Amino acid sequence: MNILRKLNFIILSAFFIIVLPIHALSQQKSDLNPKATTSEKAGVDNNTYVIGAEDVLDIFVWREDSLTKSVTVRMDGKISLPLADDIQASGLTPLQLKEIITNKLKNFIDNPTVSVTVTQANSYKVYISGQVKNPGIFRLRSETSFLQLIIMTGGFTDWADQKHIEIIRNENGAEKRITVNYKKIAEGKEPDMAMKNGDTVIVP
Repeated sequence: MNILRKLNFIILSAFFIIVLPIHALSQQKSDLNPKATTSEKAGVDNNTYVIGAEDVLDIFVWREDSLTKSVTVRMDGKISLPLADDIQASGLTPLQLKEIITNKLKNFIDNPTVSVTVTQANSYKVYISGQVKNPGIFRLRSETSFLQLIIMTGGFTDWADQKHIEIIRNENGAEKRITVNYKKIAEGKEPDMAMKNGDTVIVP
C-alpha cells in the first residue's frame, strides 16, 4: 500500500509541475495573439480570394483596439475605418487590402501590424437551376470550374440534357450566353471553364 501511495503522489506531483504550467503558457500565447487561429474563418485563400460587396471582414490592428473592428463591404465596394477613412476593398485580395491599410495607418501609428480576415464570403455567387439534384445559389470561396460546380450540386437528375447546358454571364454590362457540353468537358474533349461571379447556369 505504501508503494501505491508513493506512486500516486509522484504522478500527481508531475501533473502539477509539468502539465499545468504548459497549459497556462499555451493559454497566455493564445491571449497575446487572438487572431492566430482564425486567419481564414471563411475558409478562403487570402492570396487569391477577391473581396466583393457584402463580404464581412475582420480588420485587426495589433494593440489598437479602437481600430480593430468587423466591417461589411458596401455596395460601392468600400469600407470605412478610423484614421484611414474610406478604402476601396472590392477587387482586392485580403493581402492587398492589408498592405493598403498598413500604409495609410503609418501616417498615424509607428509600424502598424494589420491583418485582414474574410469572416463571411458573401460576394462570389453562382446561380444554378434546372435538372440538377440541388439547384440554388452557391457561394464560392475560391476559383471554381464548371465541372466542380456540377459536383457541388450533387450531379444531374436522370432527365438532364448534359449536352446543351447554358451559362448566362454578364460581361462589361452586356449579357452573354454560352452553351456548354458537359459530356465533352468531362471526357477531356473540350476545356473546362472557370465560373465567374454572378454566372447563372441553366440545365435543361
